[in-house]
Amino acid sequence: MWIFLFALLASVVLTGLLRRYALAASVFDIPNARSSHSLPTPRGGGVAIVIVFLLGTLILTKLDLLNSSTTWALLGAGAWVAVVGFIDDHQHIPARWRLLAHFIGAIWGLFWLDLPTLSLFGMNLTTLGYVLGAFYLVWMLNLYNFMDGIDGLASIEAITVCLGGILLLALGSSTADYYGLILLLMAVAGFLLWNFPPAKIFMGDAGSGFLGITSGLFSLQAAHHAPQFFYSWLILLGVFIVDATWTLIQRFLRGEKVYEAHRSHAYQFASRQYGSHKTVSLAVAAINIGWLLPIALWVGLGDLNGGLGLSIAYAPLLWLAIHFKAGLAE
Repeated sequence: MWIFLFALLASVVLTGLLRRYALAASVFDIPNARSSHSLPTPRGGGVAIVIVFLLGTLILTKLDLLNSSTTWALLGAGAWVAVVGFIDDHQHIPARWRLLAHFIGAIWGLFWLDLPTLSLFGMNLTTLGYVLGAFYLVWMLNLYNFMDGIDGLASIEAITVCLGGILLLALGSSTADYYGLILLLMAVAGFLLWNFPPAKIFMGDAGSGFLGITSGLFSLQAAHHAPQFFYSWLILLGVFIVDATWTLIQRFLRGEKVYEAHRSHAYQFASRQYGSHKTVSLAVAAINIGWLLPIALWVGLGDLNGGLGLSIAYAPLLWLAIHFKAGLAE
């Protein structure tokens, strides 16, 4: 449809305009001891993804291709998180206030999403599901921020995960959220043309936080169609979930301040070891498509238990995190 091609082109153009603005206004990401890049680079390009996607959802809703409750969840939570990230990009917000803002966004999204009763690891979740859902969304938001540290990685993750989500809905013969995922995929693809290694502009917290909470909302929405789809989404997001979670645990056990910037994620160690952002980002794409996607679809078809599928999918990812010394000091 025309709207998806328009979204791709609009994202490309808007990202280019944002880069020109960043260059003119000297809005740069300056390398420091915790950075994974060596040259000052314009930042804030993720705003293009936010604008294109949110305007696109309004058009999809007008065309009856996206239901209004999902639209309100995505618009409210996504725009709020993006604004908080934009402010934090330009003027640092203390961690406690940033976290509070993240929970407000998560609660808004859950309110409009009408979270279904989920069966997770044998437990039927009702009220507890909303509490866990809020923490899950906040964690998804923050882990996306943590994992947006090398060229192209966060964009490639979003595109491949959206692709998996689209295939899941196609298997379930449902188009209720199909179009929203295609829209997000196109918006991110347009940005990736500028962010592919070597990146000409960075995403910034506005873009990465937005992708995190939006992915989380889509993953919860998937449970409306089939409970096992939620497991499938957790599998699709496995690279980010395992690396960020294992790194956080290791840093916490070491007594470090987990909210402070660092470069001890597995993907950061790997990019330094191989001397290439492109190698690592493309390796993640290969893992997502060649390993995680088939298992996610297997679970989505109902032919593999969700918990078992999650364990199978995560086992080698955990090995990689340990192998690359995620969370340990350099």
